[in-house]
Amino acid sequence: MYYASIGLIAIIVHVIINFEALRKVRKTSANKVRLLYREFLFVLLLYYVTDVLWGFFYEQRWLVLTFIDTTVYFAAMALSVLLWTRAAVAFTGRKSKRGKLLIGFGWLILVYQLTALLVNIFFPVLFTFTGEKEYLALPARYVALILQMILYVSTSIYSFVISLRHDGAKRFSYRTICGSSVVMALFIFLQSLFPFMPFYALGGLFSTCLIHTFVQKRKDTDYNNQLEMTNQKAYRDGLTGVKNKLAYLEALSDIETSLENGSLKEYGVVVFDLNGLKIINDTLGHEAGDEYIKTGCMLICKQFKHSPVFRIGGDEFVAILKGGDYEIREELEQAFRNTIDENQKNGAVVVSSGLAIYQPEKDSSYNDVFKRADELMYKRKQALKAM
Repeated sequence: MYYASIGLIAIIVHVIINFEALRKVRKTSANKVRLLYREFLFVLLLYYVTDVLWGFFYEQRWLVLTFIDTTVYFAAMALSVLLWTRAAVAFTGRKSKRGKLLIGFGWLILVYQLTALLVNIFFPVLFTFTGEKEYLALPARYVALILQMILYVSTSIYSFVISLRHDGAKRFSYRTICGSSVVMALFIFLQSLFPFMPFYALGGLFSTCLIHTFVQKRKDTDYNNQLEMTNQKAYRDGLTGVKNKLAYLEALSDIETSLENGSLKEYGVVVFDLNGLKIINDTLGHEAGDEYIKTGCMLICKQFKHSPVFRIGGDEFVAILKGGDYEIREELEQAFRNTIDENQKNGAVVVSSGLAIYQPEKDSSYNDVFKRADELMYKRKQALKAM
């Protein structure tokens, strides 16, 4: 059971470290490398299973089952070599003649292996069993292993040469592919010397661990970072850079949820509206109007810099105050009004504002707080116009 136990450990570790990579993904051009690598992982898993069964069947001397399992074992091994090569070449992102030659060599090895297995059914060329029920490796097996070693070494050289044309994370990833191929070549060599040791299984395990740690994990991190950046762009206003209406609606949902579960007890809402934007657009043009909006937004963000600011309309903004800003809300609002009063005198950007706070005894929803703030903002706008 020693032989089978190594394969069983390989299966467990293989599934654990490659759980994400084994999951189904959509067939898109962006997922091409991941799909190819996933195919390789599944065939390698099949190889591990045949390796475990081989150890069990051979120990019991069930020769018919051992023969069938050994046949599948060699087929899975050759197919895994081809799929590994395809994934490695695709990972480089280059459609070169060398890459095509490597894949063609992989197909040649698979055809050779399948042909030898077919012949082996009628005339032993790969393996056989002696009269004492002992497994015996034959010359065609060694030819197959030598061909596989040559392909893995060639793949490692190919990846290394590609790495020289890059730097940083890409160079490191390509050299990890190179190292993984060297590991596989080394363990195939050991497998050829010691037929009764599971060296190929160990090589596959070590190689996929390297890929998972230094390539797949890095790609997943890059993907998550890109996804995060995309999400941030989706929630950002293109003109001002503050949060947009979509982010605002999500913030409102979070507020209602937090009030229901008791994690939020108090908050304030400041509603802002720019004065005179229509006149600027009509007289100076929309580019000047955009600059007016951005300047007004900067005034809001500068004063309420510890609170999220949302652009919810053309010239409408909202700040939601919690924590420290909520505690000094009146001071912040008064300071902002003082700034606007000065701007009014100097002919600079004028922003009307209104502040309201959540009152649990009278507010049934966020809308109630917003309406009060909006009414106060409108009164402030009228007062500024009258000045």
